[in-house]
Amino acid sequence: MNVLIRSEPENNMQKIILATASPYRKRAFETLGVDFEICASDIDERFPDRPKDPKKLVLELAKRKCESVAGKYKKGIVIGFDSVAHCVGKILEKPKDIKEAKRRIKMMSGKNFNFFTGVYIKDIETRKIEKKVVETKGKMRKVSEQEIDFYHRQDQKGIGYAIGFDVKYHFASTFVEKIEGSYLNFLDGIPLETVLQMLYKLGYELK
Repeated sequence: MNVLIRSEPENNMQKIILATASPYRKRAFETLGVDFEICASDIDERFPDRPKDPKKLVLELAKRKCESVAGKYKKGIVIGFDSVAHCVGKILEKPKDIKEAKRRIKMMSGKNFNFFTGVYIKDIETRKIEKKVVETKGKMRKVSEQEIDFYHRQDQKGIGYAIGFDVKYHFASTFVEKIEGSYLNFLDGIPLETVLQMLYKLGYELK
């Protein structure tokens, strides 16, 4: 198996820690074939005076998640993530229930939207940091109430997605007619191509 290491002797290799509970990000990161572990953060995402700008919000949440997990380790590389959608001037996060999820899809039907993911990476030992916000633009096709109901009969959870529906599986995978930008960001909330470039900037290489 390939490992992600520093440009130093192997005994100085540091582990990668993903500060996320998302099974989608975990599965996506597994495709790289590098060693990593999961340590979900326990931050309060509904903190006072949250940024109203979606880019600032996702980066702040990614930072808080990263720092929360980094405090539990003496060494390693911690990566924090957070994703939101943005449509008609509203920041869209995971809906509270199915009713809200259905209203979300109706509101987005036929409209353009943006999907933002904040990525915040910290090398615990050197304290070096890389941070970035990745944006994917998209367009929803017009979706009928019958289609929304049909989808939610398939996906009983239906509320575990920042955009408000499953863009990868089930009938809802047909709701978005086009995207522009990182498809990995849009599908899994983890723009792997950007994450790797950020890791390289910290002095790491594949070996």
